[in-house]
Amino acid sequence: MERLPVLLSIPHSGTKVPEELKDRICLEQVDIWDDSDAFSLEVYDLGDRVAHVVSTDIARAFVDMNRAPDDLPPKNPDGVIKSHTCYRRVVYRTGLEPDESLIRRLLGKYHQPYHQRIRDALAESNSPRIELGLDCHSMSALGPDVAPDPGKKRPMLCLGNVHGRTCPQEMIGRLADCFGQAFGFKTSEVTQNQPFAGAYTTRASGGNPIPWIQVEMNQALYLEPRHSDREILRSDQTRLQEVNRRFEQTLRLFFAQDWRR
Repeated sequence: MERLPVLLSIPHSGTKVPEELKDRICLEQVDIWDDSDAFSLEVYDLGDRVAHVVSTDIARAFVDMNRAPDDLPPKNPDGVIKSHTCYRRVVYRTGLEPDESLIRRLLGKYHQPYHQRIRDALAESNSPRIELGLDCHSMSALGPDVAPDPGKKRPMLCLGNVHGRTCPQEMIGRLADCFGQAFGFKTSEVTQNQPFAGAYTTRASGGNPIPWIQVEMNQALYLEPRHSDREILRSDQTRLQEVNRRFEQTLRLFFAQDWRR
């Protein structure tokens, strides 16, 4: 089957602690998990069925690939190098917060290479052509504390193009329709640019040289209900595979249309 002409960025699937930080953090594994986009790799990774997949095993609680390199605490506790998770859990033990030198090292080792891989994929003349970039995320069913929609029930799908800046409005509308067909979403269950319009990757890469869209899929599609606040969420592998299959179906529907008209 022909590869889809898509670059998939999956920046928040990792749960690994960088070696440089292991003796500094005070987060438990469940806190790291809660701050991640649970199972987003299983949901979105289409392997060699697409032109490129860029992902990381580093947890966003420590280096957030979808933040600008100068987006730092204290101005933004949920920035590229965080002081608190999205549920306001303190990341570092008192007095062991990363200093400027360590921040530079973390950005140089993890953040910069991630975005260089995206640039390299777009520049490779011998690779399959790429017509669209998707920054792929999963979102909790209710907005966490530091989100733009704290405590609010979320749609099943949110697509963001920074209010028309990173791709044509017709394109994001077509993609929304294709998700609706593949997943059976009602029109009311799909939003555009609310609560997420698109963060650093979408803003930095959109239109340079291809269109980009941030995709946020609701974790309620595949996660089992949580039984306690300190329990790591679980998902049935069969359900994850089904969601992944429907995501591929969405993209095949999209590229079967001539969206460039």
